[in-house]
Amino acid sequence: MSKNKDVKTLLGLRIAKLRKIHGFSQEKFAEAIDISQRNLSKIETGISFVKSSTIEKIAEVLGINPEDLFNFNEEYTEKELLDSIIKRVKFMKNDIDKLRTLNDFIDKMF
Repeated sequence: MSKNKDVKTLLGLRIAKLRKIHGFSQEKFAEAIDISQRNLSKIETGISFVKSSTIEKIAEVLGINPEDLFNFNEEYTEKELLDSIIKRVKFMKNDIDKLRTLNDFIDKMF
């Protein structure tokens, strides 16, 4: 655990990361876990601490165990990374501007 970040901040960052990996916008995720987008934003930025009941909802929506939210040093396998990328691209499929931006980025990498 980083010396400069408290558990509240690390947990918020972890929730945001997992939310994005699973292809949720902040708005849709907040709706799925039954809190306001404003409260989710406060949790993800470490301003507010998440309630235990909300931790359970987050884990359920993400299909993980609640304790996985506290694994701040998790490394992802190649398959998990590819799955995450595929989910994000599918999420963007109806947004031509985002797809163009992604395509330009990929072109520059290769």
